[in-house]
Amino acid sequence: MKKLILLFVFVFSVVLAKAQMGYNYKEFGIGLDVSYERGYTNIARQDNHIATSINFIYNYSPYIPVAAELQFGTLSGGGLTPAKDKYGRQFTNHYEAFILHADFQLGEVIDYSQNDLLNVIKNFYFGTGVGFVFNNNTVQRTNVYPQNGPLTYVFPGSDNSINMTVPLRFGYEFKLFNEYSEPYMAIDIGYVHSLVFGEGLDGYDDPSNVFKNNASNQYRQIVVGVKFNFGNITSYNKLIRRF
Repeated sequence: MKKLILLFVFVFSVVLAKAQMGYNYKEFGIGLDVSYERGYTNIARQDNHIATSINFIYNYSPYIPVAAELQFGTLSGGGLTPAKDKYGRQFTNHYEAFILHADFQLGEVIDYSQNDLLNVIKNFYFGTGVGFVFNNNTVQRTNVYPQNGPLTYVFPGSDNSINMTVPLRFGYEFKLFNEYSEPYMAIDIGYVHSLVFGEGLDGYDDPSNVFKNNASNQYRQIVVGVKFNFGNITSYNKLIRRF
């Protein structure tokens, strides 16, 4: 009798698991990103660099990840020749950033169950958040060309500063599934444009009545990332993977 009960429990568990295949997802994730980035600051000429980041993720649903991101990158621009900057200004910013952001994938709101095109579109996302950039600049602060003003002029600003940032995020997530049809891994390709409130990215805070300064600091990133899901198994209200 005991063996019969155990057999019944086993069969019931298998049937229940099969019934949930395609609906389950894991609650947490960790992500690693590499990005190709460029700044937009008071200095016209900007360089491209590689940045990296690590993300600690809470999957509110399979289509709404909420992440705490630690970002490490470099922004630089200008130069000592007139072709690179009229005044010989140049900067290199080895920055770090902490950002909280959430993405909203279209699969959260569209019915893709009977449509192949919508099943592909469901993984497009947009998102935003808020965070802080910790700037660590090396800056050339003196005018080097007398025709543009006195050589004793020192460009104002701070080498080390903290600025608030708001990222605008767009992209697509390729979900990979395990044998239980759970999205255990994902590859993301995206574009992030970060608005920075302050003048810390390049370390220059020049008076706008003397030097052209039409916009706040910004930087953009073209991102490729990988995410690994783990933790508690949670059921969604519709199929995540179409069979």
